[in-house]
Amino acid sequence: MSTGATGPQGHDEVQGDDSIAEMGYRPELKRTLGNFHTFAAGISYISILTGTFQLFYFGVTFGGPAYWWSWPMVFAGQLMVALCFCELAARYPVAGSVYNWAKKMGGPHVGWLGGWMMTTATMVTLSAVALAYQITLPQIDAWFQFVGDGSTPTDVAANAVLLGTVLIVFSTLVNAFGVQLMARINSAGVFIELIAAVALIIFLAAHITRGPSTVLTDTYGLGAGHSLGYFGAFLTASLASAYVMYGFDTASSLGEESHDPSRNAPRAILRALIASFVIGGLILLFALMAVPDLQAEELSTGGLQYVVLVTLGSTIGDIFLWCVVVAITVCVLAVHAAGIRLMFAMARDNNLPAGSVLAKVSPRFRTPVIPAVLIGVVGVVILLININQPQIFSVITSIAIIMIYVAYLMVTVPMLLQRLRGTWQPQEGRFSLGRFGLPVNILAVLWGVAMSLNLAWPRAEVYNATGPQHWYLRWGAFLFIGIVAVGGFAYYWFVQRHRTGVLAEHRADAP
Repeated sequence: MSTGATGPQGHDEVQGDDSIAEMGYRPELKRTLGNFHTFAAGISYISILTGTFQLFYFGVTFGGPAYWWSWPMVFAGQLMVALCFCELAARYPVAGSVYNWAKKMGGPHVGWLGGWMMTTATMVTLSAVALAYQITLPQIDAWFQFVGDGSTPTDVAANAVLLGTVLIVFSTLVNAFGVQLMARINSAGVFIELIAAVALIIFLAAHITRGPSTVLTDTYGLGAGHSLGYFGAFLTASLASAYVMYGFDTASSLGEESHDPSRNAPRAILRALIASFVIGGLILLFALMAVPDLQAEELSTGGLQYVVLVTLGSTIGDIFLWCVVVAITVCVLAVHAAGIRLMFAMARDNNLPAGSVLAKVSPRFRTPVIPAVLIGVVGVVILLININQPQIFSVITSIAIIMIYVAYLMVTVPMLLQRLRGTWQPQEGRFSLGRFGLPVNILAVLWGVAMSLNLAWPRAEVYNATGPQHWYLRWGAFLFIGIVAVGGFAYYWFVQRHRTGVLAEHRADAP
């Protein structure tokens, strides 16, 4: 068996390579990532500080402080999905995890659609996360508002595109130079993010001015305008929490570059999700308990950045905001890295146009360079298309999240069918849900369907928040995702599926 690396391999590396060979591939990517690297990849994709600081304003605006309850709700649902993924990560710790899992669970057609949706979603997510610079940098210093003075929504959107483009270019360069450079920067960034997040909890706790009961029951009276009462407002506000807790599968997507991935990847998935829930939940709760005025309009405009600055003062506040900038940066690096592995995985199955080019691993950097560049270019194009759209934040974010949830369903639904048929067997001696597998899998599917519909629901406040009301904007999520899914699958069915098969240069050696 070809090892794809120089020097002797340990038992864990051999087992990891056997998992790849079982999928029909030969090992090509260099195994250099340890336990913390894989954990860091998962937690930087989730990125506590990026998500909470980017969409805190959205949650408070549409749900009031009581929107906090969406945090444990989303965690409970995503935990069911993560537990299913842990079993898969233990058995198939390979690049492009969601694509390969969907292929193994549901067959090549389901696998292709899951991979296509996840790849597209990753590129949209890259753009969405890069936009977070705009919410933080200008609050640190007005100098970062390069376009206009930031007084109009159009100025804000255009400047967001400019800052986001610079970040994506940086991410493209780092990821193209190999996984080791990306992992070092990412791990250092995650270390800073975790220290900053814990410190922020302590600082906010020292400035608490009200009890949790006051915060967790304050709805701002927002249920009055909804047919479902406050529950309707709460479902809209839950987008702010749903945005943060996904991407935990990234730990497994780097499996071909990790030591002992079948054991470490499941642990990394759970640790990343649980750590994000605990730390992020405390930051949100203490921020609402510490802000001087819980009714301040700035909570809906300046978001969590405003809370930090007004509560802790400009000097300490700016230090924490710079840590948020670091978190956003490593989050983009992780999203980009996951997208590269996904595109590489599909390409070596010849499931994308120019598959042999996209799947080529640089002999110098030991990473697929072309996917790194292509994903970066598409991410920038997505930003440029929306340069004059003031509602760019909520629209791009919503669509990215929904596509991720749909891609996850492409794994959990066929996995549930395999469980019902009795054909799914976890890896012996590795992570297993045992008798809880079926109920957990059912809950994962129900959660995925319900939240996908909730996020895609044609709400004006999400998809047509400003300007004239248009039906195609209100139904933008269904239209965009429908076009991507139907158009992409039509291309696959009539063109690409006839060419599908592991490319010779990536095929495992015959026994």
